[in-house]
Order: sequence, then C-alpha cells, then structure tokens
Amino acid sequence: MNISIISIGKLKEKYLKQGIDEYLKRLSLYAKMEIVELPDEKAPENLSEAEMEMVKEKEGKRILEKISDDTHVIALAIQGKLRSSEELAKEMDRLATYGKSKVAFVIGGSLGLSDAVMKRSNDTLSFSKMTFPHQLMRLILLEQVYRAFRINRNEPYHK
Repeated sequence: MNISIISIGKLKEKYLKQGIDEYLKRLSLYAKMEIVELPDEKAPENLSEAEMEMVKEKEGKRILEKISDDTHVIALAIQGKLRSSEELAKEMDRLATYGKSKVAFVIGGSLGLSDAVMKRSNDTLSFSKMTFPHQLMRLILLEQVYRAFRINRNEPYHK
C-alpha cells in the first residue's frame, strides 16, 4: 500500500518530528509512506467569512494538485465519521483487498478543508469533536495507521 499524508502547514516542533519519524520507521514494514507538507496561506487573525473561504480554496488547490485520479482520499474533518481503531483497521484492510493501493489522508490548515477537497474525498474521518493542532494530528494519524496494520496482522500492540 502507498499511503500519503497531505497536510497544510510546516511542522516545527522537534518532539512531534521525533514521534512522526518513529512511526514512519515502524510503518515502513507495512507500507510505503509519504508525508506531503504544503505551505499554509498567510492570513490575519480576524478574517471575514469570504476571506476564510478564499484561504481554504487556495490551500485546497495546493492539496488537490498532489492527488492523482487513482488515489482513495480520506479527509480528516471534525464533522467526519467517528471510527474506532478496529473500524479504521477494517477499512484499511478493505481498501487493500479491493485494489486501492494509493490512499491519501488529508489534513487541512487551521480553517479546515475547502469544499473542493471535501467533494474530491472518498471518505471522511474524525478523531474527535475536539479541535487539534494539525501538526499534532499527523502524529495521532500515523499512530492509528500503525495500529491498524498491527490489528490487521493480529500482532500485539498496547491498548
């Protein structure tokens, strides 16, 4: 399986980079992993609705340029589907079984994902109704993808 995580924003925190590197190393046994880091759109704090949509559209355009037609896209969004680790594992297994060898998880910027990215997505995923920094979501997502592979292979992993 070829899995990419397409994310808006640069990762700056050393401790998050270390955690991400650790899970990328672990995941290399199961899949070809790629992290695509795209620049966020610079914007002032107080934006109008129209300005917020424009920022999301610009970021969305960058995201869509990185997605090929044969890629199964899973958008991370607060309003996405809540799944257990076992349900995510089952979905990953189903994708692999039915020939979806390219999977992209998409993490938007601080304002979320554009309508165009949501329309292009084949599925959505929510980790919580809470808001998390998108940099932290990368680490959480990688851990859950790793956990999914361990579950699917009946390999032990802490609960």
